[in-house]
Amino acid sequence: MHKLSWLLFLLIFIRTIDISAQKSAIYTHDTKDFDKALSLYNDEQYASAQIIFEKVKSTTTNEELLSDCSYYVANCAIRTNQPGADSLMERFVADYPTSSKQNQAYIEVAHYYFNQGNYPQALQCFEKVEESNLSYKEQDQYNFQKGYSFFVSKNKKEATTYFNKVTNSAEYGSQAKYYLGFMAYEGDDYKQAAKYFDEVSGEEKYKEKLSYYQADMNFKLGNFQKAIDLGLNAMDKSNAVEMSELNKIIGESYFNLKQYDKSIPYLALYKGKKGRWNNTDFHQLGFAYYKQNDFENAISQFNKIIGGNDLVAQNAYYHLGESYLKLEKKQEALNAFKNASEMDFDTLIQEDASLNYAKLSYEIGNSYQNVPSVLITFLKKHPNNASKSEIGKLLIDSYISSKNYKEALILLEKNKSSENKPAYQKVTFYRGLELYTDGKYQEASSMFEKSIDEPRDAKFTARATFWKGETEYVLEDFKNAVLSYKQFLGLAQAKETPEYLNSNYNIAYTYFKLKEYDQAGNYFEKQIEKGKNDKVRLNDSYLRLADCRFVESKYMPALEAYNKVIDLRSIDADYAYFQKAICYGFLSKNNKKIEELNIFLKLYLKSDYRDDALFELGNTYVADKQQDLAIKTYDRLNAEFKKGSYTSKAILRQGLIYYNSDRDEQALTKFKKVAADFPKTPEALEAVATARLIYVDNGKVDEYATWVRTLDFVTVTDAELDNDTYEAAEKQYLQNNTRLAISGLSGYVSKFLNGIHSLKANFYLAQSYFSDAQESKSVPNYEYVIAEPRSEFTEQSLARLAQIFLKTNDCDKAFPALLRLETEADFPQNKTFAQSNLMRCYYDKKDYDNSVVYADKVLENQKIDDNVKSDAQIIVARAALQTGDETKARSAYAKLQIIAKGELAAEALYYDAYFKNKDGKFEASNAAVQKLAKNYSGYKYFGAKGLILMAKNFYGLKDSFQATYILDNVIKNFTDFPDVVSEAQTELDSIKNEESKTNSSITN
Repeated sequence: MHKLSWLLFLLIFIRTIDISAQKSAIYTHDTKDFDKALSLYNDEQYASAQIIFEKVKSTTTNEELLSDCSYYVANCAIRTNQPGADSLMERFVADYPTSSKQNQAYIEVAHYYFNQGNYPQALQCFEKVEESNLSYKEQDQYNFQKGYSFFVSKNKKEATTYFNKVTNSAEYGSQAKYYLGFMAYEGDDYKQAAKYFDEVSGEEKYKEKLSYYQADMNFKLGNFQKAIDLGLNAMDKSNAVEMSELNKIIGESYFNLKQYDKSIPYLALYKGKKGRWNNTDFHQLGFAYYKQNDFENAISQFNKIIGGNDLVAQNAYYHLGESYLKLEKKQEALNAFKNASEMDFDTLIQEDASLNYAKLSYEIGNSYQNVPSVLITFLKKHPNNASKSEIGKLLIDSYISSKNYKEALILLEKNKSSENKPAYQKVTFYRGLELYTDGKYQEASSMFEKSIDEPRDAKFTARATFWKGETEYVLEDFKNAVLSYKQFLGLAQAKETPEYLNSNYNIAYTYFKLKEYDQAGNYFEKQIEKGKNDKVRLNDSYLRLADCRFVESKYMPALEAYNKVIDLRSIDADYAYFQKAICYGFLSKNNKKIEELNIFLKLYLKSDYRDDALFELGNTYVADKQQDLAIKTYDRLNAEFKKGSYTSKAILRQGLIYYNSDRDEQALTKFKKVAADFPKTPEALEAVATARLIYVDNGKVDEYATWVRTLDFVTVTDAELDNDTYEAAEKQYLQNNTRLAISGLSGYVSKFLNGIHSLKANFYLAQSYFSDAQESKSVPNYEYVIAEPRSEFTEQSLARLAQIFLKTNDCDKAFPALLRLETEADFPQNKTFAQSNLMRCYYDKKDYDNSVVYADKVLENQKIDDNVKSDAQIIVARAALQTGDETKARSAYAKLQIIAKGELAAEALYYDAYFKNKDGKFEASNAAVQKLAKNYSGYKYFGAKGLILMAKNFYGLKDSFQATYILDNVIKNFTDFPDVVSEAQTELDSIKNEESKTNSSITN
């Protein structure tokens, strides 16, 4: 039994040994390779170790060995920075959750991510590490790296917790203290920061960094000299970014110590945050230059402050204004002071800026507000200012100097104190002139009367009296106009006024309008005696003197005056020559008259009086019994002027010549032509009447009756009723009984549609409606007249129709009348009227080519007044701009500037500035805008557009503040002009976008 048991045990033991020997052989082989790999791993030969670990892993079936190999393969990959190393370790953790190396795996992956700079991933792994299982050395590394990962992630609270755990660590203590100090520094806890920085200041690797932070901390603590010393010491050890910051620290420290000369080089070397300065940076350098009286450089810094709205900006804008003043740049100073005055961060700066703004507004004008309002606002806001009295005096004078008479008058009407009465007299006078220029004569007259009623200045009283006469003249109140002019001449101060020189000329014309030709002639003679230098008026005075003497049948004095006009070779020489010939006729010198008329026809081939001359020559030949020459002259007249005003008369005269020389058939031919071609005219009626005599004399009454029945304007049986009805109506018309005339004439026209007198009746009826302010009713009657062949009423009817249609801005209806009037008018003023209104109508219809054609025609007329010239020049200028012809626009606006007044003058001056801006002449353009602001402030639209030009000019001169400030104010103050505001906004956005590249304070 015992033997059997022992033998069984032995067999079992041997079998166990055998099995164990087999396992041991395999295990021993794997362990050998594993140990070799582990040895290589411990010798930091990670790549070689990894190969063997992977080999063992691929051959072993031992779970523990597989786990260890997976761990070390992943670890080797991590330590050799292989792609996907973190994935290998994560797979190990997932495959072997019970491995004793689990914690080590987390820490290794965390270190891996930390070394890769992937701190968020590192933190995730650090959070999975069981800290209690780490060795002391591993704990220090864990705490520092976790703290640093929190630091980089801007989680300063957690970073502080972990850094504090290793402050005593030999390996990590210094680094932890440095970062704890840095976080305290960033949190403005300079005491704590200094504590930590001092503890590591002895270590070489921190010295460079610490010197910069210590300089900055001392600056922020107000230890400026120490900040300077530390900053200078740190400069050589710093990188470019730190050097920029140190320059700022040193420069600003010197600035705070008021050592401005020393601050400038350092402040100028500062590069800004990310290459951009803020408004404070610009202000400090600008102020330092200002304190050194280097105003140009001060301005170059201050004017980069855009959109500032704090105490720094207010201070900067105030000193910017002061700098501009030092350099006599008053417009720029005005803008800067205006900006500073609108901020209330420092009330003393605000008040002084307001004072400077008010004074400069008075001195150079103000496009934003009228000057009186600026001054009044100052007095109300700062009633106790020491300059109150001075501003009060400027206020009175500003009403005149600003030329904003409309708004000035409103202010004066509200404040009628005795000290303002002299200003009131001047303002009402100048406001009257403005209204007169704008064609508002009744309102102008009221202003002149108000000025006269406040006789504070004798010269202005005299001038207002004269201009009262001018308004009465244009309103056709000629009797009162004469009285006003003579009253003017009777005033002692009249001779000292600019109006005195031509006052006789005005009186002469007023008498001329009153048909008091003797008096008119006498005053024209006075004008000739005193106005030799004014060639235009001298020529016209001789001409009108001659006309006056002619009307009074004083033909020899008339001849002398006409000869003067001819000798002066003026544009009226043809008229004078024609009238000279007529004078010889009245002096019974027909031979001389014929001679002069023939000379006239040779000299003046294109004269408007050529048809008059031919007709007079024909008539004179008739009077001189030279019938054949008369007939030839009438033929010549009708050949040259086929539809002229004398055509029917000339044919009638030829018929009468044949009739008087018993050439009845030739006479009848002419009379019938008149009746056929010019029905209903007085000439047609006379032709019919004379033809009747021929038929009766020749016993051919039946032929006469047959012929007359073909004429729709002659009804033999109704002739007497026709005549009686017409004569009754005409009598009322001639006696100026307008209402009765309308009744009678309208009755005649409706009863006798084609009556004998229908042409004249329609004309007289139209005239009656027109004078009775029933202009629309007159249109059909005027149209009747112009639809008939040319007569003595045609020209005036065309003029009236055009006038009526233009009054309602109906150019389409006015066009036909104006076009006919231009070609058919005998009176030059009607031709000028037609051309000037065709010019305007074509422009309104955007037919710019034709508008310019007619403007040029108007400008060729040397006798037109400046108002018409201005209208023509502005059409040329505007049309040229519309068609892109800037050369022509420049020329037209330049000519307009010389003669224009009121709004047209403002427009011309604006474009003067506009073209100078386009040429890059920014300062000259600004000068024009300043003139616009000072002299034409009442015309807000062009003032606002001028400000945009000024902003562009300043930006061209690299003055960003002025540019943006002006544009901001245009946007705020000129909302009545959306197009101007839109243009200003576009320009402002563009400038801000560009400037934001160098100024971090600017936002769009």
